[in-house]
Amino acid sequence: QQLSLQERLRLKEEKKKQAALMKALETPEEKRARRLAKKEAKERKKREKMGWGEEYMGYTNTDNPFGDNNLLGTFIWSKALEKKGISHLDEKDLKERNKRIQEDNRLELQKVKQLRLEREREKAMREQELEMLQREKEAEHFKTWEEQEDNFHLQQAKLRSKIRIRDGRAKPIDLLAKYISAEDDDLAVEMHEPYTFLNGLTVSDMEDLVEDIQVYMELEQGKNVDFWRDMTIITEDEIAKLRKLEASGKGGPGERRDGVNASVSSDVQSVFKGKTYNQLQVLYQGIESKIRAGGPNLDIGYWESLLQQLKAYMARARLRERHQDVLRQKLYKLKQEQGVESEPLFPIIKQELASPSDSPLFSLPCRLDPEEMVQPGPSSEPEAEQDAEAKGEAVLMEEDLIQQSLDDYDAGKYSPRLLSTNELPFDAHVLEAEEDTHRLLLLRQQLQVTGDATESTDDIFFRKAKEGMGADEAQFSVEMPLTGKAYLWADKYRPRKPRFFNRVHTGFEWNKYNQTHYDFDNPPPKIVQGYKFNIFYPDLIDKRSTPEYFLEACQDNKDFAILRFHAGPPYEDIAFKIVNREWEYSHRHGFRCQFANGIFQLWFHFKRYRYRR
Repeated sequence: QQLSLQERLRLKEEKKKQAALMKALETPEEKRARRLAKKEAKERKKREKMGWGEEYMGYTNTDNPFGDNNLLGTFIWSKALEKKGISHLDEKDLKERNKRIQEDNRLELQKVKQLRLEREREKAMREQELEMLQREKEAEHFKTWEEQEDNFHLQQAKLRSKIRIRDGRAKPIDLLAKYISAEDDDLAVEMHEPYTFLNGLTVSDMEDLVEDIQVYMELEQGKNVDFWRDMTIITEDEIAKLRKLEASGKGGPGERRDGVNASVSSDVQSVFKGKTYNQLQVLYQGIESKIRAGGPNLDIGYWESLLQQLKAYMARARLRERHQDVLRQKLYKLKQEQGVESEPLFPIIKQELASPSDSPLFSLPCRLDPEEMVQPGPSSEPEAEQDAEAKGEAVLMEEDLIQQSLDDYDAGKYSPRLLSTNELPFDAHVLEAEEDTHRLLLLRQQLQVTGDATESTDDIFFRKAKEGMGADEAQFSVEMPLTGKAYLWADKYRPRKPRFFNRVHTGFEWNKYNQTHYDFDNPPPKIVQGYKFNIFYPDLIDKRSTPEYFLEACQDNKDFAILRFHAGPPYEDIAFKIVNREWEYSHRHGFRCQFANGIFQLWFHFKRYRYRR
């Protein structure tokens, strides 16, 4: 860099010397021409700076088409300077002032340009944020769609199971799905444990069952995962047992060591059988600690094989206890519905083992040498049952539950309890014996005529009232109490409230404001657009009297009104609180007021006012 700087200085000095030599040798005419060219170049540069075009570059004060002798001079607006009060400034001060103004304008333009760039940058960021929000919204919508799809596949799988069960070609997974769905249904009762459905299945059937269980676990997304996991463990254990039997039948591979000798297997099963889940869990922890402790004479294969068998027994114990709990809860609910006061149902007193010496682990047969098998001690099933009874433990089986239910039924505990008048709820519908007999005769006559007893009179009324119910309609049952209402016929007929099925019609009102501030993705709040009242009067004394309605203003709120219906004996008046707006009485807009087949229908919509110029 230093060399380049010295080179530039040397060239500059040489240029100065050449210019000085040229000035010393030039004639007066050349000197005058050189100064005129320099002056013209300066004037051209000045004109370019002022924004003159190419066509005006050659104009001078004497040679221009405008006749201006001061064309090249700076224009001074004297009137404007006088108005601003700066006419006393000389030309130099005015030039400096103009330069300051131009500099301020230039800075202002830079600021405006910077603001414009910032606005564009903010706009780009907003568009990027909107795009990210749209992507998140689409991802959420896609996630919801996936959940709906999984729920649809689950419902379809359950529907296929129901069809196969109904047609008598049920698969094991269908019976298991029916069992787990019956736990949520108070009326459905499954009396058999779920692992009993595996009886009589082949290896291929159980392998298909394991795959079907995995499908159900994925579709249910964590629901009933403990049940399906236990069924998987039990199914895999049964598959292993069947394969072992097949291998031993063929010979050869069946002779291999699998950890437990056939002579010891029966004693091991007698120890595991009849134990509760807590006892098996303590036994499992004891075997694990024994394996971790190790030892020179410990047969690892034997104890690991016991662990595998114990897992299946623990799964069966969990399912058995869960099955008993479900039966206990359903029987308790049934007794509560029947009004039967019962003691704690099926009490089970579980006592934890106090010390490791009491653990069933020490009653297991143990192997001291892989070649020699020590025979187990006299630990048999009857003694285990005696120990369980001595400790106050009761393992309930299916026969015990059935026998206890039959005993309760024989004792008359399922008979309904007689209620007094004070114990009835306020809106209870009480039937007299004569009225119930009369209704029963009518139902028998209907059955003789139609041969169909599936629908009662109320069911027919409700079915007619629900006809044509759309997605934008909801059930409406806000009833207003009527106080101080006395009926002259109350001593002859017992007053009662009529039954009803009302609907309210809601929707969006797309006026100018809502069109401006809302869209279909973010709709405005719904408003009430109309009502449909269906009041049932099947037992009117005077069949010729037509029910009436009365619209009364609400005293506490002018935006609502009270719609009261009056029919006559034996029905009381009934009232509802509705929106107070003007009705549309045209049949073309859905107005209906009629009484037919014991149903009084009052359908109406509100008027819609549209803005017009």
